[in-house]
Amino acid sequence: MDLLILEKNYMIMQEASFTNLFKTIMWIIAFYYIFKFLARIFLPVLVKKAVEKAGENFQRQQQYSQDNTWQQTRTNNDEIIINTANAKNPRETKKVGDYVDYEEID
Repeated sequence: MDLLILEKNYMIMQEASFTNLFKTIMWIIAFYYIFKFLARIFLPVLVKKAVEKAGENFQRQQQYSQDNTWQQTRTNNDEIIINTANAKNPRETKKVGDYVDYEEID
C-alpha cells in the first residue's frame, strides 16, 4: 500500500500595523494622482476623436438621406401631384350636442 505524504500549508497571519496602513493610504493617493495626470493627458484626445467620429457619422447619414431623396425625385420624373379634393371640403368636426349659453347669477 502506497502512502501519500501531504505537505502542510501554513497560513501566515499578518497583523495590522500603522506602517502598513500608512503604506496603503500612500498607494491609494499615488494611484489617484497618477490616474488624474493620465486623464488630463489622454481624455481630451479621446473626446476629440469621439466628437470627430460622431461628426463623420452625422455627415454620412445626411449624405445618405440626400442621395435617397434625390433618387426618389428622379424616379418620379419630377411630377408633382397635389390632391385638392380635401382642400375644398374642410374636415367636419363631430357634433356632440347643442351649445347652451349660460349666465352667472349673483
